Amino acid sequence: MDESGGSGQPRSGTGKAAEHHERPPASAGPAFDAHPGPAGPETTGPKPAAPGHDTRTATQPDADTGTRPEPPAPDGHTTTARNRPGPDTDSATPGTGTTPGTETPHDPPAKTPATTGPAEETTPPGEPSRPSGPPDDHDDHDETHEGPATTHRTHARTEDNGKSRPPRRTKEPGGGLLMGRPFGVPVYVAPSWFLVAALITWVFGGQLDRVLPDLGAARYLVSLFFAVAFYASVLVHELAHTVAALRFKLPVRRIQLQFFGGVSEIEKEAETPGREFVLAFVGPLLSLVLAGLFYLAMLPVEPGTVPGVLLAGLMVSNLIVAAFNLLPGLPLDGGRMLRAVVWKITGRAMSGTIAAAWVGRALAVSVLIGLPLLTQSETLGAAPENTGGMDTITDALLAAILAAIIWTGAGNSLRMARLREHLPELRARSLTRRAVPVETGTPLSEALRRANAVGARALVVVDTDGEPLSLVREAAIVGVPEHRRPWVTVSNLAQDLTDGMRVSAELAGEDLLDALRASPATEYLVVEDTGEIYGVLSAADVERAFVKAMARPS
Repeated sequence: MDESGGSGQPRSGTGKAAEHHERPPASAGPAFDAHPGPAGPETTGPKPAAPGHDTRTATQPDADTGTRPEPPAPDGHTTTARNRPGPDTDSATPGTGTTPGTETPHDPPAKTPATTGPAEETTPPGEPSRPSGPPDDHDDHDETHEGPATTHRTHARTEDNGKSRPPRRTKEPGGGLLMGRPFGVPVYVAPSWFLVAALITWVFGGQLDRVLPDLGAARYLVSLFFAVAFYASVLVHELAHTVAALRFKLPVRRIQLQFFGGVSEIEKEAETPGREFVLAFVGPLLSLVLAGLFYLAMLPVEPGTVPGVLLAGLMVSNLIVAAFNLLPGLPLDGGRMLRAVVWKITGRAMSGTIAAAWVGRALAVSVLIGLPLLTQSETLGAAPENTGGMDTITDALLAAILAAIIWTGAGNSLRMARLREHLPELRARSLTRRAVPVETGTPLSEALRRANAVGARALVVVDTDGEPLSLVREAAIVGVPEHRRPWVTVSNLAQDLTDGMRVSAELAGEDLLDALRASPATEYLVVEDTGEIYGVLSAADVERAFVKAMARPS
């Protein structure tokens, strides 16, 4: 994805990952205005306060840049779940139309901040392109900087400059009506559950009319109790998965009861095939245990009574839930068990996912064709002559819905596996932009001149001791006309740093995405383990790298 979409968001070049102690190269061409004009007066009066930290959610597009501040993530496993894309050609610099020139690479001194990857910018609409220096006769081509952004070391403090801010509340995952938090995991009832509860009440009520005709209209109250008890059994099934996941230290986002059963959204994969097998098997095992308990409770009860009918129905329904989930195809529990077996044999989790997903798709086709034929045959005790046209349509519709759920779930499992396979390609160190530190009262034009001198693409506002205070927002720079830049200080365009906006240069993959999701913002300060500033990470760069990684075949 190499287009800015007219929002002023720069396009990124392709960058290679740096070694652990290697500083990233500078951008291809100046990232900011290389024709700033006079430095302009410094502001002596009180400066406006920098904007507060960004509290937008992970999926809300950024109003300044037109891009989402947070890279996508896998649901249920988030994940979620990628190296940096970029264009093949350079374009003009935002705000001025500056054309990148050519520079000879030079060696950097030790311990100087820098960022990764060439970058390319676009001229904002409506602004003519002007060269920043003497006319060039040659075509534009890439330049690589290896030089420092500054000659002194700047460190990031872990405290928030003496300011105490309340901790950021994590946004609830949502998904329906919150019923409780067993083991600390929220349980939601989706709106679709009320539809299936009404359907079960109607169908089971019709059966009760044949078995217990004396109940009259009260049969629907008994049927509603059965629907609630059945989904309580489904909740126990899902809690078994949740407890096993927590036992293996895998975070569980939520449990949701919906139209066709329930789902436990476990955010990370099991580390071994053995744990994956156990994690999948405990759900059907608990359903079998419940079926056995209902059978034992049914023994001393009269068969023709309301308790007897309810216990028999719950026993049969739990047996069906266990048997259906043991079918060997994703996204069912049996498919995860098959995935674990193939993973153990081949040593590759991806091979297990592919095998189980394709078995799941074959299972979906079998359900679509076989379930209506099975219900119309005498195998289930129904005589073909007693089967009406309405029953045939209902069976076909049910089969189609089940087949669609299984087919879609198998495809989603494949996509999630590919996402996790590419996640390690997302590294904060390789995606970080070179940054130059500037003091609070520095005019924007002077700050951009310094950044262009070293090929930096980001500005970090520091105090007189070199401690970082805030980040100058890229979208805000683009929005300042060139003739105004000498009279606008960088502090007017900066966003205060919060603890969540400081990320380690060593973060990669799922850990990096988790850090960005925890504190949604457009830019982040990247620091070394020693506290030294490494550069600035743009959420837009991470998103582009994620999209490019996902586009590559596994």
